[in-house]
Amino acid sequence: MAEFLEAVMVICFGVSWPVSIAKSLKAKTAKGKSIVFLCFIIVGYAAGIASKLISGRITYVFFFYCLNLLMVSADALIWVRNRRLDRGRE
Repeated sequence: MAEFLEAVMVICFGVSWPVSIAKSLKAKTAKGKSIVFLCFIIVGYAAGIASKLISGRITYVFFFYCLNLLMVSADALIWVRNRRLDRGRE
């Protein structure tokens, strides 16, 4: 049951990242988005992945941690691009 609840948590968090990525791509600005926040989320997902690897409990939840980490990383990279676009407009 604990693993199921963990999966629900990670999936619920994961649902928001495609929306955030699409919004970042469309907005073409870094204004209103915090790279520090994204970095904390990246560290959190990396810690979750490391926890699974260290404990040896690689289950289907591991896949969602990895997927979320990839999406947040993509959003952070888009932030970098958008920040460059912002600087070019200034």
